[in-house]
Amino acid sequence: MCKEQTAFPVTRNKFAEIKHSIYSRIMHPFTNIDEYIATFPESTKHLLEQIRETIAKAAPAAEEAISYAMPTFKLHGNLVHFAGYKNHIGFYPGAGGIAAFQKEIDKYKNAKGSVQFPLDKPLPLALVTKITKYRVKQNIEKASLKAYKKSQRKK
Repeated sequence: MCKEQTAFPVTRNKFAEIKHSIYSRIMHPFTNIDEYIATFPESTKHLLEQIRETIAKAAPAAEEAISYAMPTFKLHGNLVHFAGYKNHIGFYPGAGGIAAFQKEIDKYKNAKGSVQFPLDKPLPLALVTKITKYRVKQNIEKASLKAYKKSQRKK
């Protein structure tokens, strides 16, 4: 590898600017969501707890985990992830969760599978609830279809 190349697909300057990035969390992995949230300032901790509680209420059968170095809720696979950053809370319901609620999400910075909620504005907890419930339905349907296909192969 020449001097200018890096193992990461971002420039050195951009990489240096990222605070509380996924990369830094991989270097200091957490074993649970409480450990993750404890690393943030009080105001951000409060928001992270709000989103955590909202997801837990919307998906009571889901289990908490750390996946991709982020707080994750799992139900028949990854359901949703969330993460804290310097200026926003990232919410990651996957491409299906974003597409289904694109009209409501458009007022926030978003991408194919993520949305950013600014720290200086109230979290849209009703929207998080709707998206999480939608993802629960998606994951249950996907698991049911997989089980059905598996039963058909055995015949």
